[in-house]
Amino acid sequence: MSRKPPSGTVVEGIDFDRWAVILCKPDAVARGLVDTVLERIAATGVVVTGRRDVTAQAWQAHVVYRDLLTDTSRASRPLLPERIDAAYAGQPVVVALAHGEPGVHARLRQLIGRTDPAHAVPGTIRRDLGDDSMTRALAEQRLVRNLVHTSDDPAAARREFGAWFRAGRTLPDFARCSVILCKPDAVERNMVDAVLERIEAAGIAVTGRRDITVESWQAHVHYWDLLVDADWFPDRDIPACLDAMYANKTVVVALAHGELGFHERLRQLLGHFDPTHAAAGTIRGDLGDDSLDAALAEMRLVRNLVHTSDGPGAARRDFGTWFGAARHELLVPQGPLQADPQMSDPFPCVRRTP
Repeated sequence: MSRKPPSGTVVEGIDFDRWAVILCKPDAVARGLVDTVLERIAATGVVVTGRRDVTAQAWQAHVVYRDLLTDTSRASRPLLPERIDAAYAGQPVVVALAHGEPGVHARLRQLIGRTDPAHAVPGTIRRDLGDDSMTRALAEQRLVRNLVHTSDDPAAARREFGAWFRAGRTLPDFARCSVILCKPDAVERNMVDAVLERIEAAGIAVTGRRDITVESWQAHVHYWDLLVDADWFPDRDIPACLDAMYANKTVVVALAHGELGFHERLRQLLGHFDPTHAAAGTIRGDLGDDSLDAALAEMRLVRNLVHTSDGPGAARRDFGTWFGAARHELLVPQGPLQADPQMSDPFPCVRRTP
């Protein structure tokens, strides 16, 4: 029997001690200040990612302002729900995610400044960029226009993430995600960091790194084509070769995030499967120390450091092989992820459906 999850629990696998939601309000959009606001936040060393344009629905604003709507310690505000709806419902906003160290929420709240821009400290976003005041807002019976909101604490970040980013069911979008497998020879030669740094230097975000002790079935599933086409290798026992190279060995896997078509870009970055034929400037060409000739002579597989998924279908299979078919929460980056400011999805490996 299913049961409702604990209050506020909308997503697993994200450390909300380190993540906050940034909401650039309708007035920031109307005044063309969204870029400036996000640049001010990023300039403090906080990683800003996942920017997306949203047409706000009333319920989303109600979630953000739930504490004000339910606060019985303040004077009665009978018009507050109407004012919230008037300010947000059907209005364009921009939301993004901020990633930092524990305590990032308080740091962000100090950066944006007091609710009333007229009383915010110089150097804060609301004071330097704001053009409204609480006095004027009360006189006009509306909410104060103060440009930006950030999550108050981890619980608020979890709740607001659910409101703005996870309103629908999520499915992995493997067209924007690839699996990186740093093979046993990369681990043995201490080349894993060098390989992943080369990928990141190409502007591809790398997340979810993990060490794995390989089970035989994983190597068999990964190299299914070699096993099926074993007739091409009549002089070798392919299952035995795979077990010798992989079984009980350590590999490092990670996820690569990019735009549509980036699987081919990754494959070009890796280079030819035979390091001696890989072009200079590719990972295998620059870092490889094996050859197909040597592998054939020794009746083994070539050692070429790294694999990335050939395409979306391969990425789906590789993810299930190396991360686990049910581990979709790992598709949500656990660390800083620099995103294209025009990207409409905070986590490019996650596809949302209504």
